[in-house]
Amino acid sequence: MEIFFFIKIKEKKEMETRLGVRPFCLIFFFLFLSIELVIGVQILAKSKLEKCERTSDSVRLNCNKKIIVNMAVPSGSSGREASIVAEIVEVEENATNKMQALRIPPVVTVNKSAAYALYEITYIRDVPYKPEEYYVKTRKCEPNAGSKVVKICERLRDENGHIIEHTQPICCPCGTRRRVPSSCGSFFGKLMKGKANTAHCLRFPGDWFHVFGIGRRLLGFSVHIKVKTGSKISEVVVGPENRTVLSNDNFLRVNLIGDFVGYTSIPSFEDFYLVIPRQGGPGQPQNLGRNFSMWMLLERVRFTLDGLECNKIGVSYEAYNGQPNFCASPFRSCLHNQLWNFWEADQNRVRRNQMPLYGVEGRFERINEHPDAGPHSFSIGITEVLNSNLLIELSADDIEYVYQRSPGKILSVTIPTFEALTQFGIATITVKNIGKLEASYSLTFDCSKGITLMEEQFFIMKPEEIAVRSFKLYPTTDQAAKYICAAILKDSDFNEVDRAECQFTTTATVLDNGSQD
Repeated sequence: MEIFFFIKIKEKKEMETRLGVRPFCLIFFFLFLSIELVIGVQILAKSKLEKCERTSDSVRLNCNKKIIVNMAVPSGSSGREASIVAEIVEVEENATNKMQALRIPPVVTVNKSAAYALYEITYIRDVPYKPEEYYVKTRKCEPNAGSKVVKICERLRDENGHIIEHTQPICCPCGTRRRVPSSCGSFFGKLMKGKANTAHCLRFPGDWFHVFGIGRRLLGFSVHIKVKTGSKISEVVVGPENRTVLSNDNFLRVNLIGDFVGYTSIPSFEDFYLVIPRQGGPGQPQNLGRNFSMWMLLERVRFTLDGLECNKIGVSYEAYNGQPNFCASPFRSCLHNQLWNFWEADQNRVRRNQMPLYGVEGRFERINEHPDAGPHSFSIGITEVLNSNLLIELSADDIEYVYQRSPGKILSVTIPTFEALTQFGIATITVKNIGKLEASYSLTFDCSKGITLMEEQFFIMKPEEIAVRSFKLYPTTDQAAKYICAAILKDSDFNEVDRAECQFTTTATVLDNGSQD
């Protein structure tokens, strides 16, 4: 069965239709976006009624017969949440071709959450954001000199008063070819005050960042399925970690079979470290916070975890003080490629309207917006729009059919003229139950030739109820033509109760250069 309709785009898609259910259990939802911000939804629905098998599966329906519906649930735009509402009005029993209308059609509501990738993270260490090299022009520089001589470059002590290793100043003689070029002064100055020199030291002022290793990733989303039959509601929630769920009332069973195509845009960060600003004291943080603007992902090779390598993130006093030819090397040697360098590089790209290379914000969507996001978690939103395959089973032990037959009438058939091939036409058919009983009907629209074959639509009407159904018309030629068609209304036994002959025309397809075929 094909049903075509249009709805306005909302942030959360809501797709509502009535579904006839047939064998082989396949329901596909295809979304087509047009320039006018309207969605055309084509739905193919098939299902079957079968016996409940006795298996060892603990998550199974306790029933004699069940309705099976297999459907594809699409993601929303950019992988966001989506919603589908469908009504099951017809089933085929015992593998026959005869459709049976349900007296109380189950209404299936499916809500699919946004998809995300969740990564395991492990705290490693803290690193300074911007290591600084300081120097002091002085005389009588010695590694153990006090603050009166070397000022900021005096050796550092821990909270217990113990000297911190490798924090002593490095003394460089004066001269024009030294680390910091300086004048050596006059001969008498050297005699009176001592030889001029410079004291150099590494210090870590300002911000620090936590470093986390990134492990395996998990795909996450949830699908909430609710089935309403009369006043009774059954519901379950399935996801990649909980694929088969049975409702508490044993009426509904859902199996998340998988996705029709695997996700291809989920990045792997196993060769990267995640760095975030340190909010409290050193060590593993209690909470990562939500200041995502400073979060960065950097390759592991840019870090030195033991601090013994120069020009890497995490450089230590030991690596700085142990540089060969220290006094002949350029100022700030050993302190390149630090966190602040990558941050500034990203800001320059942003100012040029380019995507950042290292920052998380601006590269990924929905950071840490997954359900139950804990204080030590990292996730990003998946932007691919894919269909998840659900197998829905409903207990049919108490199912009731509508067997009544009632006369019906086709009130009108309307088909506006349209251009062949480049467009499709819409046949709008209005029908009425002119009898005194609620009854099920089927409607077909058949053309003698030149129009793609369309399948039947099934529905139920109460006495005096009027229903409107639409069929899409696809000509097989691009020439202007006249078509002779018929709308045929049948009862539940597939007996014809009314027929309406009609004609419509199409105009020739116009090419881009203005000529006609």
